[in-house]
Amino acid sequence: MGRKDRARFHINLVLSLAAAMVAIAMLAAEASAQTSSEGLPNLESPVEPLRPGVTESRVLAELAAHNEQRKAALHDYSVLRTYQVIDLKGKVHAEKVGRMEFLAPDKKTFTVNSEAGSGLVRRMALDSLIKSEIETAAGKEHHDSAISADHYSLNLLGEQQVGPYRCFVAKAVPNRKDKYLFEGELWIDVQDYSVVRIEGHPAKKLSFWIERADFVRQYQKS
Repeated sequence: MGRKDRARFHINLVLSLAAAMVAIAMLAAEASAQTSSEGLPNLESPVEPLRPGVTESRVLAELAAHNEQRKAALHDYSVLRTYQVIDLKGKVHAEKVGRMEFLAPDKKTFTVNSEAGSGLVRRMALDSLIKSEIETAAGKEHHDSAISADHYSLNLLGEQQVGPYRCFVAKAVPNRKDKYLFEGELWIDVQDYSVVRIEGHPAKKLSFWIERADFVRQYQKS
């Protein structure tokens, strides 16, 4: 039971005065960083009312139970990723291309294949983003980032079709400010309670340089 993922990130960068003097010619006030090996599908279906008997506590309990089953069966996987910082006019100012590998049960590694653009922007934005993703997959950070009642409360919004999956849609609210948690919306398969899609941002800034990182992550079953 492996799961593949596709992701897109948008980052608003806040630079110190010294760094801004170096980077101001390259960056607009806002920039976006995105990682994607494929395009992400749009959410075209409307959000519909929940079926009877569904509660936030039930969804969280089922999600936790099914996650333990999936964790035991998760295989290694490898995904080609392209991370970019793009200004508001669409110009790419920094890029990292590489392979993100997951080694069961809880290790991720990122091997860079190529880099381009500003080294300063890569260090400030992309390196922090990649580091946070790797840390979240392992050890205490992995345990403390699980989507469970210990870390989140849910506000169920309805049901929606996401590609082939019928999903519960919920607003996820983290119980604490933590860069390994997120705040946003969550789509959960009504059949097996797997996470199909997440849209949001880390509950705490990833670094001094990154004011906010918005992301969209969609998962595929395999």
